[in-house]
Amino acid sequence: MTLRPDSQPSPPADPWRALDPLTRLVAAVVTMAAALILGGVVCPLALLVIAVLLPATVARELGPFVRLGLVLSLPLVFSVIVINTLFSPGTVAEGAWLAAEVVVRVLTMAGAAVLFYRTTPPADLVGSLQHHGLSARMTFVIHNAVAMIPRLAERAREVTAAQRARGLDTEGNWLRRGRGVVSVAAPTILGAIGEVETRTLALETRGFTRPGRPTVLRPPRDSGTQRLVRWGLVAGVVALAVARILGVLPC
Repeated sequence: MTLRPDSQPSPPADPWRALDPLTRLVAAVVTMAAALILGGVVCPLALLVIAVLLPATVARELGPFVRLGLVLSLPLVFSVIVINTLFSPGTVAEGAWLAAEVVVRVLTMAGAAVLFYRTTPPADLVGSLQHHGLSARMTFVIHNAVAMIPRLAERAREVTAAQRARGLDTEGNWLRRGRGVVSVAAPTILGAIGEVETRTLALETRGFTRPGRPTVLRPPRDSGTQRLVRWGLVAGVVALAVARILGVLPC
Protein backbone atom coordinates (compact mmCIF):
# COMPACT_ATOMS: atom_id res chain seq x y z
CA MET A 1 0.00 0.00 0.00
CA THR A 2 1.41 3.38 -1.03
CA LEU A 3 0.75 6.24 1.34
CA ARG A 4 -0.32 9.61 0.02
CA PRO A 5 2.03 12.49 0.82
CA ASP A 6 -0.48 13.98 3.27
CA SER A 7 -0.80 10.68 5.12
CA GLN A 8 2.91 10.18 5.72
CA PRO A 9 3.64 10.10 9.46
CA SER A 10 5.14 13.33 10.70
CA PRO A 11 8.56 13.15 12.37
CA PRO A 12 8.38 12.67 16.14
CA ALA A 13 8.77 15.73 18.32
CA ASP A 14 11.06 13.96 20.81
CA PRO A 15 12.71 10.55 21.42
CA TRP A 16 9.94 9.40 23.77
CA ARG A 17 7.20 9.96 21.20
CA ALA A 18 9.40 8.29 18.59
CA LEU A 19 8.83 4.99 20.38
CA ASP A 20 6.13 2.60 19.27
CA PRO A 21 2.92 3.27 21.29
CA LEU A 22 2.99 -0.39 22.34
CA THR A 23 6.42 0.19 23.89
CA ARG A 24 5.06 3.16 25.84
CA LEU A 25 2.07 1.08 26.95
CA VAL A 26 4.27 -1.78 28.17
CA ALA A 27 6.52 0.70 29.98
CA ALA A 28 3.52 2.26 31.74
CA VAL A 29 2.04 -1.09 32.81
CA VAL A 30 5.40 -2.43 33.96
CA THR A 31 6.08 0.76 35.93
CA MET A 32 2.74 0.51 37.74
CA ALA A 33 3.33 -3.17 38.50
CA ALA A 34 6.87 -2.51 39.76
CA ALA A 35 5.56 0.29 42.01
CA LEU A 36 3.31 -2.26 43.72
CA ILE A 37 6.05 -4.86 44.05
CA LEU A 38 8.88 -2.68 45.35
CA GLY A 39 8.92 -1.84 49.04
CA GLY A 40 10.29 1.02 51.07
CA VAL A 41 10.65 4.58 49.82
CA VAL A 42 14.03 4.67 48.05
CA CYS A 43 13.36 2.09 45.33
CA PRO A 44 9.87 3.36 44.36
CA LEU A 45 11.25 6.92 44.41
CA ALA A 46 14.07 5.91 42.08
CA LEU A 47 11.48 4.23 39.85
CA LEU A 48 9.44 7.45 39.82
CA VAL A 49 12.45 9.48 38.72
CA ILE A 50 13.80 7.06 36.10
CA ALA A 51 10.60 5.66 34.59
CA VAL A 52 8.28 8.66 34.92
CA LEU A 53 9.93 12.02 35.51
CA LEU A 54 12.84 11.45 33.10
CA PRO A 55 10.61 10.43 30.13
CA ALA A 56 8.24 13.31 30.93
CA THR A 57 11.18 15.71 30.76
CA VAL A 58 12.36 14.20 27.47
CA ALA A 59 8.82 14.52 26.08
CA ARG A 60 8.63 18.16 27.26
CA GLU A 61 5.54 17.34 29.28
CA LEU A 62 6.90 17.82 32.79
CA GLY A 63 4.79 20.87 33.68
CA PRO A 64 1.38 19.62 32.45
CA PHE A 65 2.27 16.12 33.62
CA VAL A 66 2.98 17.28 37.19
CA ARG A 67 -0.20 19.36 37.36
CA LEU A 68 -2.47 16.60 36.04
CA GLY A 69 -0.78 13.91 38.11
CA LEU A 70 -1.19 15.92 41.31
CA VAL A 71 -4.84 16.64 40.56
CA LEU A 72 -5.57 12.94 40.06
CA SER A 73 -3.59 11.64 43.02
CA LEU A 74 -3.97 14.46 45.58
CA PRO A 75 -7.25 13.21 47.19
CA LEU A 76 -5.84 9.71 47.68
CA VAL A 77 -2.49 11.06 48.88
CA PHE A 78 -4.22 13.29 51.44
CA SER A 79 -6.32 10.43 52.79
CA VAL A 80 -3.29 8.14 53.00
CA ILE A 81 -1.31 10.72 54.98
CA VAL A 82 -4.16 11.43 57.40
CA ILE A 83 -5.07 7.79 58.02
CA ASN A 84 -1.52 6.47 58.43
CA THR A 85 -0.27 9.41 60.47
CA LEU A 86 -3.19 9.89 62.86
CA PHE A 87 -4.74 6.43 63.09
CA SER A 88 -1.75 4.10 62.73
CA PRO A 89 -1.50 1.47 65.50
CA GLY A 90 2.22 2.25 65.88
CA THR A 91 4.01 5.48 66.61
CA VAL A 92 3.53 8.67 64.61
CA ALA A 93 6.94 8.21 63.00
CA GLU A 94 6.06 4.68 61.88
CA GLY A 95 2.76 5.90 60.48
CA ALA A 96 4.46 8.75 58.64
CA TRP A 97 7.00 6.35 57.10
CA LEU A 98 4.24 3.98 55.96
CA ALA A 99 2.36 6.94 54.52
CA ALA A 100 5.49 8.01 52.62
CA GLU A 101 5.81 4.52 51.11
CA VAL A 102 2.20 4.50 49.93
CA VAL A 103 2.37 8.08 48.63
CA VAL A 104 5.43 7.34 46.49
CA ARG A 105 3.72 4.28 45.04
CA VAL A 106 0.55 6.24 44.27
CA LEU A 107 2.51 9.06 42.63
CA THR A 108 4.49 6.58 40.54
CA MET A 109 1.41 4.73 39.32
CA ALA A 110 -0.54 7.91 38.61
CA GLY A 111 2.50 9.40 36.89
CA ALA A 112 2.95 6.41 34.60
CA ALA A 113 -0.72 6.55 33.56
CA VAL A 114 -0.66 10.32 33.01
CA LEU A 115 2.57 10.15 31.01
CA PHE A 116 1.10 7.53 28.69
CA TYR A 117 -2.15 9.50 28.34
CA ARG A 118 -0.34 12.77 27.58
CA THR A 119 2.05 11.36 24.99
CA THR A 120 -0.02 8.69 23.20
CA PRO A 121 -3.04 9.70 21.08
CA PRO A 122 -5.70 6.94 21.02
CA ALA A 123 -5.51 6.69 17.21
CA ASP A 124 -1.77 5.95 17.37
CA LEU A 125 -2.32 3.28 20.01
CA VAL A 126 -5.04 1.62 17.93
CA GLY A 127 -2.83 1.65 14.82
CA SER A 128 0.03 0.08 16.74
CA LEU A 129 -2.15 -2.65 18.24
CA GLN A 130 -3.62 -3.49 14.84
CA HIS A 131 -0.14 -3.52 13.32
CA HIS A 132 0.93 -6.06 15.94
CA GLY A 133 -2.00 -8.35 15.15
CA LEU A 134 -4.66 -7.47 17.72
CA SER A 135 -8.20 -8.05 16.47
CA ALA A 136 -10.35 -5.17 15.27
CA ARG A 137 -12.91 -5.79 18.02
CA MET A 138 -10.31 -5.55 20.76
CA THR A 139 -8.76 -2.38 19.31
CA PHE A 140 -12.24 -0.84 19.15
CA VAL A 141 -12.84 -1.64 22.83
CA ILE A 142 -9.42 -0.28 23.86
CA HIS A 143 -9.84 2.88 21.77
CA ASN A 144 -13.21 3.63 23.33
CA ALA A 145 -11.87 2.98 26.83
CA VAL A 146 -8.93 5.36 26.31
CA ALA A 147 -10.98 8.07 24.61
CA MET A 148 -13.97 7.78 26.95
CA ILE A 149 -12.77 10.07 29.76
CA PRO A 150 -12.04 13.22 27.70
CA ARG A 151 -15.16 12.65 25.60
CA LEU A 152 -17.34 12.23 28.70
CA ALA A 153 -15.90 15.42 30.17
CA GLU A 154 -16.63 17.32 26.97
CA ARG A 155 -20.17 15.91 26.78
CA ALA A 156 -20.79 16.77 30.44
CA ARG A 157 -19.83 20.39 29.76
CA GLU A 158 -22.19 20.46 26.78
CA VAL A 159 -25.06 18.97 28.80
CA THR A 160 -24.41 21.35 31.70
CA ALA A 161 -24.51 24.36 29.38
CA ALA A 162 -27.75 23.11 27.81
CA GLN A 163 -29.35 22.51 31.21
CA ARG A 164 -28.33 25.95 32.42
CA ALA A 165 -30.04 27.44 29.40
CA ARG A 166 -33.19 25.60 30.54
CA GLY A 167 -32.94 27.05 34.05
CA LEU A 168 -30.96 24.39 35.91
CA ASP A 169 -29.32 25.81 39.03
CA THR A 170 -25.70 24.59 39.09
CA GLU A 171 -24.27 27.41 41.22
CA GLY A 172 -26.49 27.31 44.31
CA ASN A 173 -25.87 25.51 47.59
CA TRP A 174 -24.69 21.93 47.77
CA LEU A 175 -28.25 20.55 47.97
CA ARG A 176 -29.29 22.23 44.73
CA ARG A 177 -26.10 21.10 43.03
CA GLY A 178 -26.73 17.56 44.22
CA ARG A 179 -30.19 17.60 42.67
CA GLY A 180 -28.71 18.85 39.42
CA VAL A 181 -26.24 15.95 39.19
CA VAL A 182 -28.92 13.58 37.88
CA SER A 183 -29.98 16.13 35.27
CA VAL A 184 -26.42 16.25 33.99
CA ALA A 185 -25.24 12.67 34.55
CA ALA A 186 -28.17 10.85 32.94
CA PRO A 187 -28.02 12.64 29.54
CA THR A 188 -24.22 12.39 29.57
CA ILE A 189 -24.14 8.62 30.09
CA LEU A 190 -27.07 7.88 27.79
CA GLY A 191 -25.59 10.10 25.09
CA ALA A 192 -22.22 8.32 25.38
CA ILE A 193 -23.92 4.92 25.02
CA GLY A 194 -25.84 6.16 21.99
CA GLU A 195 -22.66 7.52 20.44
CA VAL A 196 -20.92 4.16 20.81
CA GLU A 197 -23.88 2.40 19.22
CA THR A 198 -23.92 4.85 16.30
CA ARG A 199 -20.19 4.44 15.79
CA THR A 200 -20.50 0.65 15.88
CA LEU A 201 -23.21 0.66 13.21
CA ALA A 202 -21.12 3.00 11.05
CA LEU A 203 -18.11 0.70 11.34
CA GLU A 204 -20.20 -2.35 10.50
CA THR A 205 -21.34 -0.74 7.22
CA ARG A 206 -17.66 -0.16 6.35
CA GLY A 207 -16.62 -3.78 6.76
CA PHE A 208 -15.37 -3.53 10.35
CA THR A 209 -15.80 -7.26 11.00
CA ARG A 210 -14.48 -8.49 7.67
CA PRO A 211 -11.94 -11.33 7.89
CA GLY A 212 -8.26 -10.76 7.30
CA ARG A 213 -5.64 -8.48 8.75
CA PRO A 214 -6.39 -4.77 8.25
CA THR A 215 -3.94 -2.43 6.52
CA VAL A 216 -2.60 0.23 8.89
CA LEU A 217 -2.43 3.64 7.24
CA ARG A 218 0.31 4.90 9.55
CA PRO A 219 2.41 1.95 10.72
CA PRO A 220 4.21 2.51 14.05
CA ARG A 221 7.93 3.08 14.34
CA ASP A 222 8.76 -0.32 15.75
CA SER A 223 12.14 -2.04 15.70
CA GLY A 224 13.90 -5.15 16.88
CA THR A 225 15.48 -3.17 19.72
CA GLN A 226 12.08 -2.03 20.97
CA ARG A 227 10.71 -5.57 20.84
CA LEU A 228 13.69 -6.74 22.87
CA VAL A 229 13.15 -3.92 25.38
CA ARG A 230 9.47 -4.79 25.75
CA TRP A 231 10.20 -8.43 26.48
CA GLY A 232 12.99 -7.37 28.82
CA LEU A 233 10.63 -5.12 30.79
CA VAL A 234 8.07 -7.90 31.13
CA ALA A 235 10.74 -10.39 32.20
CA GLY A 236 12.13 -7.87 34.67
CA VAL A 237 8.83 -7.24 36.43
CA VAL A 238 8.17 -11.00 36.59
CA ALA A 239 11.61 -11.45 38.19
CA LEU A 240 10.77 -8.72 40.72
CA ALA A 241 7.52 -10.47 41.61
CA VAL A 242 9.29 -13.82 42.07
CA ALA A 243 11.99 -12.17 44.20
CA ARG A 244 9.29 -10.55 46.37
CA ILE A 245 7.51 -13.89 46.86
CA LEU A 246 10.78 -15.62 47.78
CA GLY A 247 11.70 -12.78 50.15
CA VAL A 248 15.04 -12.00 48.47
CA LEU A 249 14.14 -8.58 47.09
CA PRO A 250 16.39 -5.96 48.74
CA CYS A 251 13.79 -3.18 48.42
